[in-house]
Amino acid sequence: MSGPDPAVAATRLAVRECLVEFDEGDLVLVGCSGGQDSLALAAALAFEAPRLRLRAGALVVDHNLQASSAVVAGQAARRCTELGLDPVDILVVRVAASGDGPEAAARNARLEALEGAAARHGAAAVLLGHTRDDQAEQVLLGLARGSGARSLSGMPRRRGLFHRPLLGIPRATTQAACQAQRIEVWRDPMNEDPSFRRVRARRLLRSVEADLGPGFGAALARSADLLREDADYLDERAAAARAPLGMISEISVAALDELPRPIRTRIWRLLAVEAGAPLGSVTAAHVESLDTLITAWHGQGPLHLPGPIQVRRDGGRIVLEPARRPG
Repeated sequence: MSGPDPAVAATRLAVRECLVEFDEGDLVLVGCSGGQDSLALAAALAFEAPRLRLRAGALVVDHNLQASSAVVAGQAARRCTELGLDPVDILVVRVAASGDGPEAAARNARLEALEGAAARHGAAAVLLGHTRDDQAEQVLLGLARGSGARSLSGMPRRRGLFHRPLLGIPRATTQAACQAQRIEVWRDPMNEDPSFRRVRARRLLRSVEADLGPGFGAALARSADLLREDADYLDERAAAARAPLGMISEISVAALDELPRPIRTRIWRLLAVEAGAPLGSVTAAHVESLDTLITAWHGQGPLHLPGPIQVRRDGGRIVLEPARRPG
């Protein structure tokens, strides 16, 4: 008797390796958009969860950004139900305008809705359908930002409630898995809209792979894994070095100066977030400017960070405080 299609087997194996850490009876949910990646993931979860005595359901997020979004969400929910997932919820979210752009705003709204629904259901985890191609695109976007190793380390396989079982699988495999199982998928027109940075990164990746070979995207994803290990280690060291520095209004210049630069630059980011800078808003250029308060001090005036936050050197200490608004 022949086994499942190789693409189906690959998605199932990836999901099984993710699920083995959960306890019997746990509820695991999948975030499903109706696209090929999330439906391949949903099908694999529906197959594997009962075999591990787990419960499996789905959450479909309607971003309400397109006229047909409610119809698309309904179709995705029906497909999840047909796969045997239960419960299946549709979550309608409001995507608020954000200075970080529409993609970030939609992502934030989606993750917040998924977290809230998972809490209501008492779920142990939410699975997300990001693939190796998504990881490679994320690395390219990190290169464009120029924000260092953390930015280049891409998406983690796990962060809190969220798991990404397919992060080592190419998008071609999820497409083949859906075709083999005769699962009808939705093709989001936004995935071809070049006004979005991720779409431009996707097109660039295709172009580079055409010139350098199809292994380029996989190499980017492998590099992300290696960089994440390094970044995690340095972040842990920075957190430990931050603890004895005291209040953000009285950071010792001498104590900062004694730290290795890879640790100090991370501490600048920690201090900025503590002072109220939005997470991810402090760029490499911000950090370089902050570091001059230690390495090239010549009496310069205060620096300004998103928040808004003012950072100044006052003799032997660094002070971070809310920026004074004019008027």
